[in-house]
Amino acid sequence: MTIKHASAMPAPTWSWLKMNNVKIEIPDGLERNCQVEIDAGDALDNAASFEGSVASLQERMDAARAEAPADGRAMIDAATGADRGAEKLDVPALSAYEHRAVRSEIACDIASDFETGVGTDIRAYLNFLAGGTAVLAAEEDEDAEAAIRVTTRAGEASGASVDIVAAPRSTFSVTLSLDSSADAPSFMGSTMRVFADRGARVDITVYLTASDAVTCVEDSGFVLAEDARVTVRHVVLGGAFTATGLSADLRGDRSRIDVDTSYLASGAQQRDFNYVIRHRGRKTVSNMDANGVLTGISKKCLRGTIDLVHGAKGAEGNERETVLLASRGVDNKTIPNILCDEDDVAGNHGATIGHVRPEQLFYAACRGLSQEQTEALFLSAKLEDAALRAPDEAVRANVVRLGNQIIPHFEEEIA
Repeated sequence: MTIKHASAMPAPTWSWLKMNNVKIEIPDGLERNCQVEIDAGDALDNAASFEGSVASLQERMDAARAEAPADGRAMIDAATGADRGAEKLDVPALSAYEHRAVRSEIACDIASDFETGVGTDIRAYLNFLAGGTAVLAAEEDEDAEAAIRVTTRAGEASGASVDIVAAPRSTFSVTLSLDSSADAPSFMGSTMRVFADRGARVDITVYLTASDAVTCVEDSGFVLAEDARVTVRHVVLGGAFTATGLSADLRGDRSRIDVDTSYLASGAQQRDFNYVIRHRGRKTVSNMDANGVLTGISKKCLRGTIDLVHGAKGAEGNERETVLLASRGVDNKTIPNILCDEDDVAGNHGATIGHVRPEQLFYAACRGLSQEQTEALFLSAKLEDAALRAPDEAVRANVVRLGNQIIPHFEEEIA
């Protein structure tokens, strides 16, 4: 099975370079076998729901809009087909993307605007594999924790589907581990919907430590209400092909999301990332930071989109990436993208992409290190950092196991 147009950027800005989206190939003949463990205590299967929380936020937004003045921009007339009489020549022509964006602004429908980073097709497939959606909820002013573990065996497909709901002023810490040592083609993944209500704090840590035989997808979508804050940490270390996608709707004023991504790819592995953050509330803040190492003939594509929607006055979005190309055979694509329909905003992006210089390789060779051993040093540093910052001993053990497969005696080096 092939899932086409996954992890697509909102606007086809880079379609001419054929990197606006990606195809995900699901290995043939896999047996469906859901292998998911959730440890969440009282937070599991709470009466709260993602849909109900979104509906409550929608009521607040509709009440605020009822008191706002009518939007008389020409773009609104162009999208609705309104007749402006003598001023008709002032109505602009809109692209297909612009038309959809303006219609979304007019409707202001949170549920309809909701999206996940990889897309609806992969979310439907993961829901099928999971056989249902688990709901984890933190009560108002409560602190909650949850650990989710997804694995798969050779020749099998496994997936998790989880909704996370953080009530007003609650704090929710979630760890997601995607791990498999399968030695034959297999698939695993997770899809997650997250709602952070007024003043809530949500921290999500994702570790992906699969073997070279596994195709893995990690998909998530976020809705943030007023003053909510979300922190996401992605650590992608293994897997033959991995797709990591995140989409965030900063709907409430002063909401904030920080996304920190650490990755490595070796051999012929492929990494694909797609991050879309839409600023709709006033004085919202987003930060996307990525840091990775590529060796062998690996490939990586990272699409990062900051969308500063009309009305998001005072919003600030930042995206940065640092990539070390430790081998001449790697293929790196870094695609920052900023969309803007508001004047009182700030959008910044930057990338630092560097090779290991010949004089550095010569220095290492003079000390008896081959090029392969030198590349292994960079991989070891990334793996060691992931092991030291692992959220629990089980995840740390997964990192060490993967490290031993890539670098001989890795466990002894970090002992």
